[in-house]
Amino acid sequence: MKKSGIELIAIERQEQIEKHGRTIECDVENNELEELSEGAWKLLIPGKERLRNRPPEGWDRDHFQKMLHKSYKERLIIAGALIAAEIDRIQANEE
Repeated sequence: MKKSGIELIAIERQEQIEKHGRTIECDVENNELEELSEGAWKLLIPGKERLRNRPPEGWDRDHFQKMLHKSYKERLIIAGALIAAEIDRIQANEE
């Protein structure tokens, strides 16, 4: 049975944390200017136009370019995980 969209997003978010070290604390410190949501929407720009996008401020250009070249489904999953990370960042600042 295929995993649901929310399951795929949760797996991606966990990978962001464990593999890439993108914890909530890291996001609070490094993405305070809404870079996570900016990255998410840039991943969803249709067609080849998205490939001309620069990464959000402070993000690694090569890594972001790799994300931009992924399939539409993969980009949706990553964007969902980035939105979840942005929500976590916002909530951490509310505490």
